[in-house]
Amino acid sequence: MSTHVDERSAERTRPPRGGDRAQYGVCAFLALLGTAVIVDGLGIPHITSSTDPVGPRAVPVILGVLLLVVAALYAVDVARGGRGEPEAGEDVDLSTGSDWRTVLLLVGAFVVNAVLIERLGWVISGTLLFWGTAFALGNRHYVRSLVIAVALSLTTFYAFAIGLGVNLPAGVLQGIL
Repeated sequence: MSTHVDERSAERTRPPRGGDRAQYGVCAFLALLGTAVIVDGLGIPHITSSTDPVGPRAVPVILGVLLLVVAALYAVDVARGGRGEPEAGEDVDLSTGSDWRTVLLLVGAFVVNAVLIERLGWVISGTLLFWGTAFALGNRHYVRSLVIAVALSLTTFYAFAIGLGVNLPAGVLQGIL
């Protein structure tokens, strides 16, 4: 009699054959995204030079093809009955509501950054963004957070300027940086 009960519980926990329709939706989304990236990448003019023999088309086309491959492999996995592991959780109590204070503080930090980036420059607005984000997420080491925020802002400012050749706005620090 106990084997009959064990077979029933095993049937309930076994994934349904053919997969979940929502997972096929994710496969379709990845395939559409890959197709859009390929089409958009092929619309880029083919310009090559001695320093860039590949041209700007290669990266979007490769990424689009990889998205299509992932979509196909994922669809095969879902068809074979593959299912993701349920979220074990990260000490999240699902019975409590959202922490709207944190959400609003994060939104505020991003809005302040967007409004002040042209006026004050990236270093100051980025510092406010990084410090405000740390504060919103619960860090109460104000001075240490400020030092780290300044270091991150300066590092990203010079990484963009020197490494990528993209000048972020210097704002009021123009001529100093």
